[in-house]
Amino acid sequence: MKGGFGFLAVVRVLDRRFVFGIRLVRSWNGVSPQERFHASLIFPAMSLSIRLLGTSASRPTVERNVSSLAVHREGETLMFDCGEGTQRQMMRYGVSFALQDIFFTHMHADHLLGVIGLIRTMALQGRAEPLRLWGPKGTSRMLKRVEALGFERATFPVTIAEVDAGQPIQRTGYSIVAFPVDHRGSTSFGYAIIEEERKGRFNPDLARELGIPEGPLWGQIHRGLAVTLDDGRVIEPSVLVGSKRKGRRVVITGDTRPCAATIDASVGADLLVHESTFGDEDAARALETGHSTAREAAQVAAGAGVRRLLLTHFSARYSRDASDLEREARSVFPNTLIGKDGMEIDVLYQD
Repeated sequence: MKGGFGFLAVVRVLDRRFVFGIRLVRSWNGVSPQERFHASLIFPAMSLSIRLLGTSASRPTVERNVSSLAVHREGETLMFDCGEGTQRQMMRYGVSFALQDIFFTHMHADHLLGVIGLIRTMALQGRAEPLRLWGPKGTSRMLKRVEALGFERATFPVTIAEVDAGQPIQRTGYSIVAFPVDHRGSTSFGYAIIEEERKGRFNPDLARELGIPEGPLWGQIHRGLAVTLDDGRVIEPSVLVGSKRKGRRVVITGDTRPCAATIDASVGADLLVHESTFGDEDAARALETGHSTAREAAQVAAGAGVRRLLLTHFSARYSRDASDLEREARSVFPNTLIGKDGMEIDVLYQD
C-alpha cells in the first residue's frame, strides 16, 4: 500500500544468541529509490562492547564478584581474567560459554581461579571446540597446575600460550597486543585491542548522481574495485570513497600502578579500563601493594588522551558506594565511569 509501513528485520548472531534489530521503513510501493535503500544496510557498523563480570579486588563481596570482563566484537567473545565464580556471572549476564580465548593479566588467584569451574562446565556440556589460554611468562606452569588440581581430562583441546609484550596476536580485522604493567610481585600485562583502519566513507548521494545502480556495485566500489557501467563509464573507487578511517582501540590494564607503558598503549584509545583499588586516603597502601588510586587512574587517562575511562577492581570498602572514587577521578578526568558487575559499555566509532 502506497505510503504504508513495513518492518525490516536485521538479525545478528552473537555467541549463539540471536539479537534482533528492527527498523521501521516505508513499504516499497510509491517510494523513491533513495528511501528504499540506505547505505548503512550495505556497510553496517561492527559492534564492539565490554561486559563487566567482576569488579571487586582480591575477594568477592555481596555486590561484586572478582576480576573478569568479556569483550564482544561482532559475534566473537574474548575474556580477560577469570576470577572465581566467573561462570555464574556469565550465565547471569548473558555471556556465552562458546568463547574461544581467555587472556590473563597475571597469575594471582583472584584473576584465575574461575577457569577451573568454567572448563569443567564446558566439558560437561560436551564442548569439542578448542579453548586458548593466554598470559605472561609463567602462565603455562601455573595453569597446568590448576588443570591438574581442578578438573578431569577435558573433552576438548585446551592450549596455553605465553605471550610476548609488543607482539600482536592477529585476528580478522584487529589484533590484541600485550604490554607490561607495574604490579608488585607478579609479571603482569595489560592488553590493547586494536582494530585495523576502516575503509573510507562511501558517498551514496554522489553515486546516485553518477547513475550507479544501488546494490552490489556500491559494495564493490567500497571494497576498492573499479566498476564498469552499462554505458561504458569506468568508476574508480577514489571517486566515491574517502580516506581511510581509524579503527577502535580498547585498553585493559589488569592490576597495576600508574605507569608509562599504559599511557603509551592508551594514546587516543576509545576506552581505557583501569583498576582503581583505593581512594586518595589510601595512596600509600596503593603504592605498597602495587595498585592504583582512582585519581591516579584518571591521571593516566588524561595523559593518554583517551575518550572514556572505566574504573574497576575496587577494594571491598567501596563495594556498595564508590562515589568517593568517582568524585576523585572526575576531578581529573570528567569522562569517568564507575564499573558495576553486569555493566555493558558500547564502544562506538569516532566518525
